Amino acid sequence: MTARKRYWLMKSEPDAFSIDDLQRVGTEPWNGVRNYQARNFMRDGMQVGDGILFYHSNTKVPGIVGVATVASAAYPDETQFDPKSDYHDPKSTREEPRWMLVDVAFERKLRQVIALDEIKPHAEALGEGFPLVAKGNRLSVFPVTAAQWKLLLSLEKKS
Repeated sequence: MTARKRYWLMKSEPDAFSIDDLQRVGTEPWNGVRNYQARNFMRDGMQVGDGILFYHSNTKVPGIVGVATVASAAYPDETQFDPKSDYHDPKSTREEPRWMLVDVAFERKLRQVIALDEIKPHAEALGEGFPLVAKGNRLSVFPVTAAQWKLLLSLEKKS
């Protein structure tokens, strides 16, 4: 029996790592996450083959820009061990790493950005507390239901 496919939304600032960067490299470790809840989603929830909505944040038009896939099981984020890294964590050890990541594989770019402003009017259909439209939410990785995945991708223009 195979596990049920899950869906996720992962945010990245395009000047740090964009959908174009992922398309160019094909597969990339999703490093630098330093939020325990987001880490737990990657460590405990994500499985190879799960779908990812790739979201550009902190940009002129924030929104969903592509689709990717979870390409590996969770493993320790090497940046936590590197004193030169912005993501170094001196309390983390190789024996007991604090931060985990998964590899993310490019699937496709959307024909155009599904802007946050286009998503907000669907807040009720997405459900109470959906992180993209909830006030104050800063999570960079969070689960998306199959129904939310379908609704969000239905907003992609068929041009």
